[in-house]
Amino acid sequence: MSPERLSAEDYDLKSIEQGRHHDPFVILGCHQLDDQWVVRVWLPTAVSAVLEGGIELHPFGNSGLFRAFINGKQKESLAQHYWVEWTEASGQVCRTISPYTFAAQIGDFDLHLLGQGRHWNLYNVLGARVCQIDGVGGVQFAVWAPSAERVSVVGSFNGWHGLRHPMRSRGRSGVWELFIPGLQPDDRYKFELRTLHGDCILKADPYASAMEMRPRTASIVYDSSHQWNDDEWMAARRQYDWQHSPLSIYEAHLGSWQRCDDGRFLNYRELAHRLVKYVLWMGYTHINLLPVSEHPLDESWGYQTSAYYAPTRRFGDPDDFRYFVDYCHGHGIGVFLDWVPAHFPKDEFALARFDGTALYEHEDPRRGEHKEWGTYVFNYGRNEVRNFLIANALYWAREFHIDGLRVDAVASMLYLDYAREDGEWLPNEHGGNENLEAVDFIKILNEEVHGQFPGVVLMAEESTSWPMVSRPVWMGGLGFTMKWNMGWMNDTLNYFVQDPVYRLYHHNQLTFSQVYAYCENFILPLSHDEVVHLKKALVAKMPGDTWQQLANLRLLLSYQMLSPGKKLLFMGGEFGQWREWDVNNQLDWWLCEQEQHRGVQLLAKDLNKLYCQQPALHRYDFDPQGFEWIDCHDCQQSVLSFVRQDEGSQLLCLFNFTPVVRKGYRVGLPQMGNYREVLNSDAQLYGGSNAGNDGYITAENYSWMGRPASALVTLPPLAVVVLQHEER
Repeated sequence: MSPERLSAEDYDLKSIEQGRHHDPFVILGCHQLDDQWVVRVWLPTAVSAVLEGGIELHPFGNSGLFRAFINGKQKESLAQHYWVEWTEASGQVCRTISPYTFAAQIGDFDLHLLGQGRHWNLYNVLGARVCQIDGVGGVQFAVWAPSAERVSVVGSFNGWHGLRHPMRSRGRSGVWELFIPGLQPDDRYKFELRTLHGDCILKADPYASAMEMRPRTASIVYDSSHQWNDDEWMAARRQYDWQHSPLSIYEAHLGSWQRCDDGRFLNYRELAHRLVKYVLWMGYTHINLLPVSEHPLDESWGYQTSAYYAPTRRFGDPDDFRYFVDYCHGHGIGVFLDWVPAHFPKDEFALARFDGTALYEHEDPRRGEHKEWGTYVFNYGRNEVRNFLIANALYWAREFHIDGLRVDAVASMLYLDYAREDGEWLPNEHGGNENLEAVDFIKILNEEVHGQFPGVVLMAEESTSWPMVSRPVWMGGLGFTMKWNMGWMNDTLNYFVQDPVYRLYHHNQLTFSQVYAYCENFILPLSHDEVVHLKKALVAKMPGDTWQQLANLRLLLSYQMLSPGKKLLFMGGEFGQWREWDVNNQLDWWLCEQEQHRGVQLLAKDLNKLYCQQPALHRYDFDPQGFEWIDCHDCQQSVLSFVRQDEGSQLLCLFNFTPVVRKGYRVGLPQMGNYREVLNSDAQLYGGSNAGNDGYITAENYSWMGRPASALVTLPPLAVVVLQHEER
């Protein structure tokens, strides 16, 4: 062997010893040297080693490299993927097929698509994938870390030793890969990265499909075996007419909805049976889960995500969550997820400065940090980062059959100066405060999800007046299906907290939303954000004594359900929980045994039933033809009346926002005849005073409020009466 080759071998060996070799396949494995072959094996913890066929491997110095020179005949008898047996210093004997006998597995086209930011199945390429290569079973690992000097797979299978399994660099793509034979599902692993500064850092897999239970942070090799049973649901979803269908969403946090008697979390499967039974009884059409992607801190509610592709281990494994969704679909309930592409936490084991550089985030804190939340901001202008997020959205739809994503904190993505003072942000190329890269990302996201999964909806939590959030991209919009109506929510709650004596001065807070109600496809949210951080629970916000507070809550829920727009209510609000939501404890279900709280719950149930059964209440939620004022001007008596309608029916909704019974109140009606009282939120069944109209009113031939007929009605205190014309 020539001195040059020895020198090259020494150089490669030194690089491997120091843990900084970018491509260990250059030296490890079987390589031809003139008329012979050399097999090199890297075993830094071994004292002796034997190659397949009984060929002894000799240590090369004290480095941990073992090698054997073989002739052509021996090479021919050597399997393509040969095994190696070695003895550890402890005396333990180990045996495995060498990982360094396998060719690169990721195709050039995959790497090209990643570089373009358009590999929508990227989670099938990066991460940890159980597979067989050339008939050999094991796990294929891959990770994107372009600034790393070396990346290794470490785990329970190699004693977490960073030099045992160095990966192969795929050049300019920034991808590193390695197939390790013999590994199986449930093996724990991480990636050890050597940075350009020579530091070694341990990172969880960004594409891991399963993670350890917090506070442990290792990724888990996982291979799904779930057999889906929701073909009928999935086929119907492709034709889902969300614009004209009822959509009543029960927002829930799985860790605090209900728990075991001893305070432990319920499993996804247990939650499926309990939650679906309750949601069906209450009449909701969909469940919206606060983020279930893995997160280290319970108190973040899931909004500081550390593993975007892994359902949290708190409630079971990924197939347990698949069962949850499958069970919901089997019982006619859709499942939405909160999804958080706006920011991510600074935890050292996760995405933050992943390869020693600002990889997923911006380097400049004026672009890359949310000081208000103590988190990093995704770099939406980087193709691979944009690909990571869009592929993740598609992943939840494809792999878990999720019916929609509620995208959190969209406003923080759209504006470069969001929650920043002067000098703390950088303008865009035109000098404005719009985050143009985030806008492009959002448009591509919505186009791809809607294009690949018809019927899946994307809902924006967007709190500003950014135009056309829920209009198609081809029209110049952002492309979301729907948008949370934060203006309606703020105005409505600000009105309801007023003492009824002063509500006449705030009447416009109830009427103003109709000015803009149809410029977007709105959801009316009463969400988790409104019952935490000393904001008080919904019922506790209300003025007056206990009876009035509960009556106000019944009125609030009625006003939400009867107003145009799809509906969302956070758990606990449907039965009037008094205390703020606490992520560490289950809801106060014992309140449902009390008559007044049971009444609120029964009203919420009947409101859902009415909303779903009456097309007038949902067919034209996004169209002004479904709504018409009867009288929006009676601020002196704090009375509001309107009509909800479609082509076939009308419902008259009469609201009294004071605790005064208003007898003989004349209201204009569209036609003569009898009107049935289809709902009265003051009914004794709901905990009310039972004031009303004995179930019916009869219209007189007396024009009023521009209507051809009218009637004198009784408006119950802090309540709504819903009337429907009855044909003889």
